[in-house]
Amino acid sequence: MYIPKHFKVNDFSEIEAFIREHSFGTLITTKKGKPIATHLPMQLCKKENKYYITGHMAYGNPQWKTFKTCEDVLITFQGPHAYISSSWYEKENVPTWNYQSVHVYGKAYILEEKELKDDLTYLLQKYEKHRPDPVLWDTLSPSLLEKELKGIVGFKVQVNEIQAAYKMSQNRNKDDYENIIMQLQNEGNPESSKMAERMKSKNLNMRE
Repeated sequence: MYIPKHFKVNDFSEIEAFIREHSFGTLITTKKGKPIATHLPMQLCKKENKYYITGHMAYGNPQWKTFKTCEDVLITFQGPHAYISSSWYEKENVPTWNYQSVHVYGKAYILEEKELKDDLTYLLQKYEKHRPDPVLWDTLSPSLLEKELKGIVGFKVQVNEIQAAYKMSQNRNKDDYENIIMQLQNEGNPESSKMAERMKSKNLNMRE
């Protein structure tokens, strides 16, 4: 991923938090030179001082069969993004787009049955534990779980490289930056509002 120096993120704890928050990502592999992509909920975990991205897909999805032939797979995670009008700048310029994005590269492996069950248990806990009637691994019938497990393939990607870009107008002057935040807040759409909040938080951190 091309990342100008103003927008590169190196703080792993910040990247880790971003992946956990925006965990619905895109898994990309190739088959005979043709890119294949699947959109999936995934998790970042650490085992024996190594980081992995884990997830699962339908058994009928042929992408998992490409893991053996791909030296590296690519997983992308996308955060909020918003159009930035150059009318919000003090001086004449061209419009642009603000965004947050993380790319993860690594080798993919098929999960063993126990690994898959552990991963699914954690996944259910993450998205269900706060609900009034949580559907957890232990509350589902063994017969249903046995049936559903036959229909999926679990995977883990050992993280070899992470690239992170937060393009949030860091290259603009203070007045432009604060005006962009205000204009985004007035846009009236969720993505612009989220970007405004991220920029506001980033601005506060830069001042501390």
